[in-house]
Amino acid sequence: MCTHAHNSWRWATTTNRSAEQCSPASWSDSASAGTHPAVALQFHGLWVPPGHPGLHLRRTPHLTGKLPECRPLVGRLRTANEAVDPIPVALNHATRCLDSDEWIAVCDSYRNRTGVGRGDLAADMGVTGAKVIGMLEKTDRRSQSGTESIARVRLRAVGYDVVVQPAVEGVGHTDLRIGKLLLECDSVRHHSSKEDYERDHHRDRRALVDGWIVMRLTYDDILCDWDGVLADIRAITRADRHRARGVKDRAMVQRSVDLSLLGGTVPSDFDT
Repeated sequence: MCTHAHNSWRWATTTNRSAEQCSPASWSDSASAGTHPAVALQFHGLWVPPGHPGLHLRRTPHLTGKLPECRPLVGRLRTANEAVDPIPVALNHATRCLDSDEWIAVCDSYRNRTGVGRGDLAADMGVTGAKVIGMLEKTDRRSQSGTESIARVRLRAVGYDVVVQPAVEGVGHTDLRIGKLLLECDSVRHHSSKEDYERDHHRDRRALVDGWIVMRLTYDDILCDWDGVLADIRAITRADRHRARGVKDRAMVQRSVDLSLLGGTVPSDFDT
């Protein structure tokens, strides 16, 4: 059973503030006013992962306190001159606080929203080091949710050839594809509406009828039961059920590739 609270993780930066001022109870009022330290990454509207309880702060060089402090992996600690850091600065300091797949997911969220390239983001972050540059190379601004990003990174890490946001005829874009296996990654624990629920299941049914294998993964599946998810995916791929063997299946997959090319959802040489 998953014990992480949805969106319970917070990461903040602060100048000279007390622990009381930085408590969760004070965030809502202070964030709207813009004069008080707030949750840096989530404050800026980015997806953030659960499972990191507590508030992480970045202080000015001469201040100390009881709350944990975040520092970048490489480079000197930049003086905190603002209540809420710019996103690139917050990302640089979050490299110590997040697992690599989580950090990549947050970067995906930022890149998807802004369209910023990897090179520009690296420059904005300042001194980062080889590990951070390596993680940046794994980011993908096509990703539509944090759960999708984490699933992609983890699957590629174990050797799967994962297609991001493939176009499927009669269905639209799906989250991920491995051969003819479509993976749909729910971004929240519950559907936002009955209409969303019905639309998603209609899409799944349509894809299945056309010959695709559809696996819908819940938020908790990805973040709390990844071993189970991976075991199920391997059960399909070890039996080669995901492979497009026949003429119809090969044509179906090729049509998806062609539609993705037409729709601009394939990696670009300019996505740097």
